[in-house]
Amino acid sequence: MKPRSIEQRITAIYREESRRVLATLIRLLQGHFDLAEDALQEAFMAALSQWPRDGIPDNPRAWLASTGRFKAIDRIRKNTRLDRGLMDLAQELEAEPLNEDEPIEDDHLRLIFTCCHPSLALEARVALTLREVCGLTTEAIAAAFLVPVPTLAQRIVRAKNKIRDARIPYEVPEPEALPSRLDAVLPVIYLVFNEGYSASSGHEVTQREISTEAIRLGRLLHSLLPHPEVSGLLALMLLHDARRGGRTDANGHLIPLEKQDRSLWNRAQIREGCDLVIQALKAGPPGEYTLQAAIAAVHAEAPSAEETDWVEITGLYDVLRTINPSPVVALNRAVALAMRDGPDAGLRAIDHLMDHKDLQRYHLFHAARADLFRRLGQVQDAIRCYQQALALTQQEPERRFLQQHLASLDQ
Repeated sequence: MKPRSIEQRITAIYREESRRVLATLIRLLQGHFDLAEDALQEAFMAALSQWPRDGIPDNPRAWLASTGRFKAIDRIRKNTRLDRGLMDLAQELEAEPLNEDEPIEDDHLRLIFTCCHPSLALEARVALTLREVCGLTTEAIAAAFLVPVPTLAQRIVRAKNKIRDARIPYEVPEPEALPSRLDAVLPVIYLVFNEGYSASSGHEVTQREISTEAIRLGRLLHSLLPHPEVSGLLALMLLHDARRGGRTDANGHLIPLEKQDRSLWNRAQIREGCDLVIQALKAGPPGEYTLQAAIAAVHAEAPSAEETDWVEITGLYDVLRTINPSPVVALNRAVALAMRDGPDAGLRAIDHLMDHKDLQRYHLFHAARADLFRRLGQVQDAIRCYQQALALTQQEPERRFLQQHLASLDQ
């Protein structure tokens, strides 16, 4: 194999295997994230040096894990300032040879559950998962969430220290603990996806790298742990992401759902998402993500907004409210109710939510009221609500969208 081809192959192996090798090194190094990251980089540097000369090994992943282990031992031995615990770890690593036949997919799953441990704050779980499980740079994560790089870096450092100091186990939960632990993992993945699919601020509607990474992480978790709610979450992300091609025009302006060109939607993703919904529904009583995915599937399969089965969607929201009685779910149900029974019915349902302080700070709450007032011909009320929504919106395409509606009402 030519040197150029070997370098390309090593780059591909890094892209495909680095997170898995890192997960194994973190286990071997007993949760020392930084030491494992350094060992991973040194292992790949060794590969760049040796593989063009000796050839790519039959099992690159095992070679990298073994080399990274020895690099970590060398680093510990050379740094006499390290604590006694790391010196003892080096002795343990030297005494116990690496079992290259041990499956390391389990390590990847261990890493996900460790980074998403419920004792960590949600924002720390998100940052650590993107950094360690997905391999995004600190700079890329900070840019995605509009956080200063030093702040994001400190967030990751504190999370790693918490894992070490609290002795958070590097393990997959026992079956009886799995549902509660998934409750800490799945919101992280969905939060990452939402930030990519509909950025909370900035000049673009979407951040494709972030939403794609969330879907990749959902696929990984589903392959390692095919739990019904994991299927539901993956389906939900695929069905939402399938509509990405129709959400904006050539100038980046937002297009509402009812006006989108549905021929631009990704039909392959819709089929996959719908199959996953059916799979999850057959597995037993549906969870929150499965129900949301079922709602998204009804939208995705409808030929148009007018032909959407709003009776089915409203009924699914009724079931969802029994699991998650949040004001946002109630708001979404009210919007569906307006499509089923008319804007008067929707507005009455939304008005019952006026006492929720969180919704008062939620721009889509005011935008929904504005839209219903507009449909009812109550222009001044619509203008007032659009102005309230505009004051709370931080995403530029949404601001333009709201301003266009305001301008049309003023005229």
